[in-house]
Amino acid sequence: MSFILSAVLTLGIIALIAAVILYACSKKFAVQEDPRIGQVAEILPQANCGGCGFPGCSGMADALVKGADAGSLEGLNCPVGGSELMTKVADLLGMAVANSAPKVAVVRCNGCYANRPRICTYDGLKTCAAVNATGSGETACGYGCLGCGDCVKACAFDAIHINTETGLPEVDEEKCTSCGACAKACPRHIIEIRLKGKVIKDKARRVYVSCINKDKGALANKVCKVSCIGYDVTSICTTVE
Repeated sequence: MSFILSAVLTLGIIALIAAVILYACSKKFAVQEDPRIGQVAEILPQANCGGCGFPGCSGMADALVKGADAGSLEGLNCPVGGSELMTKVADLLGMAVANSAPKVAVVRCNGCYANRPRICTYDGLKTCAAVNATGSGETACGYGCLGCGDCVKACAFDAIHINTETGLPEVDEEKCTSCGACAKACPRHIIEIRLKGKVIKDKARRVYVSCINKDKGALANKVCKVSCIGYDVTSICTTVE
């Protein structure tokens, strides 16, 4: 009985000493966080999309507080919350923030089923990254959209979908926050974040070429009827919205 009791007492003393050491270490090496970081984080949308260039909203909050301490919030912007949210953050930190022009994701490919015929059937892993790694996909165009929807999966705001009739992604401008997640997910970089453009008759308008094909004219036209051959910006591959 005494042996068991002494063992329990020994373990208890060791545990007590360890607890004291851990407590002392936690106090000595404690990292004090600026309370403003938590306050800013509460304002941020917590989408953690990475569109701001930081690892989540907590990283953005830390950068905003450091920017305020340095005297400038220039270059710091939350694309999801937009200018309204950034104004709230600036007010909290006692800073001024410049309003940034609204942006939107743009799909630079017009190679729908009718314009870009399929020459084979792919039966492997149905992701754009996998298809791109194996070749040009089901068409002869090595630049166009692969249509597997990696961009759709990457979007946290339900702002982009694959049109089943064309096989191409379409962006809902009302939902798009220009976070850039879809652009990062596209292995062929056909999705870009661009300025929305001037609003004419309640619709943002801009001019861009819906093709990134870099082949010469004859080869480009062979694989896609509306491919850009790079000599006339008013040609059929230009999209005007």
